[in-house]
Amino acid sequence: MISNHIDFMRRPLLAASLCSLLSAACGSVGSDTAPLEVPNPLVEGPIMGPGQPWLQSTRFDLAEVGYQRREYFISGTARGFSSDEPLSVDGDWVTRAEGSAPYKSRIVVHMPIDQERFNGTVVVEWFNVSGGLDAAPDWTLMHTELIREGYAWVGVSAQYVGVEGGGGGIPGLGGLFLKGYNPARYSSLSHPGDSFSYDVFSQAAQAVRRPLGIDPLEGLKIKRIIATGESQSAFRLVTYVNGVHSLVQLFDGFLIHSRGGTGASLSQAPQSVLSVPAGAQIRGDLAEPVLTFQTETDLISLGSLAARQEDSANFRLWEVAGTAHADTYSLIVGADDKGDSPDVANVIVNSRPIPGIIECGSPINSGPQHFVLDAAIAALDVWVRGGEAPPRAPWLEVAGEPAAYVLDEHGNARGGIRTSWVDVPVARLSGLGQTGASFCGIFGTTIPFDAAHLRALYPSHAVYVDAVTASTEAALAAGFLREADAILIIEAAVQSDIGG
Repeated sequence: MISNHIDFMRRPLLAASLCSLLSAACGSVGSDTAPLEVPNPLVEGPIMGPGQPWLQSTRFDLAEVGYQRREYFISGTARGFSSDEPLSVDGDWVTRAEGSAPYKSRIVVHMPIDQERFNGTVVVEWFNVSGGLDAAPDWTLMHTELIREGYAWVGVSAQYVGVEGGGGGIPGLGGLFLKGYNPARYSSLSHPGDSFSYDVFSQAAQAVRRPLGIDPLEGLKIKRIIATGESQSAFRLVTYVNGVHSLVQLFDGFLIHSRGGTGASLSQAPQSVLSVPAGAQIRGDLAEPVLTFQTETDLISLGSLAARQEDSANFRLWEVAGTAHADTYSLIVGADDKGDSPDVANVIVNSRPIPGIIECGSPINSGPQHFVLDAAIAALDVWVRGGEAPPRAPWLEVAGEPAAYVLDEHGNARGGIRTSWVDVPVARLSGLGQTGASFCGIFGTTIPFDAAHLRALYPSHAVYVDAVTASTEAALAAGFLREADAILIIEAAVQSDIGG
């Protein structure tokens, strides 16, 4: 934080205050000018009913792990954004605020009950609406790390579909947008369209970072805020980082999780459409760090291979072998994981993640994504504090045209961040090759080894446990696993019947 934020113009709160006091021309464009001041929305809440806050997330009572959930409504006037030039592949965009519309949306807060546990960092997640409802995949995937270390988390209903519906979603699960699911609770909400989603997201962060009136974090002393978003929300964050953050300079860091080969439109119908070019990279002049986290599915199926970029002073790219865009943890196991069971490290064979709704042609991926993602948010948090940058990671190996992964003798991808899932395998794990309806194509595959193959690889249980331990300790030492997770992974190997 110290080295990255020496210049006062990089400090959004101080810069905005000085801008106001000096009547400066706030809202001019570019990283060398004062930030565009982000309005504080009106905050209402906590909302007490009827019903409970609605989102796809973890299922257990947060009080069991020392946390609480609160929901607040936020409202105000959101701005759109535009550019006088086409958006470039290098991400170095010159943008400006254009147009405005009233809105009313909501945020969901997860925070420690004991304020002494708060570590000073707030993770602000852009809800994913691909399924036609507000979902919190990054909370679901990272919650054990966030809870262990005392983060606060804020989920933002930034997009139209999550509030108003009309975005397709999962067949058989219609009507799960906020106003459709619980009209008595959410009927007062109103979203003007996704051209204004970026400013809704900024205003939600502003309400948390510099509250006026009701404080959604109930007096917690906030030192840092990190933005995160997965899948379609990562597409949005690519555009936010390149086209909006350079104006508002509100966040201290970004975790862009499972992006594709482009970003979401900066402006869209009914406003003038301003699309992002294929292969758009993260701009190189940021003072705030960005970590992009990619699975095998993201590179090939979602086309992010075209947007690969080298690590730099404030950018890291992590690609993880044996992973898929969504997997058994994010779809089945994670919602009930309180962080204390080694069972979450087991390879699961399941082709029906939502029986009767989503049933795939073969078992979906059961790889290590969530464990490495825990290490990613931890490393990013250290980075935004002014500490050491995350380790540089090797890229997954690809070859040919069209591009395909280079596979090892077990059928797993070479290169990338390595864990025991691919270096001490019990199955072939891929982000590709799935069949079936709905979202199955991004769930990857798990092909278990048969008993004879396992006996040949691991002639005794001790051989298997020793190999898992060595691989896990290597990933931990390299910075790609957290110690608490490494213990669970090794314990799962000890409890297994693999070997001999």
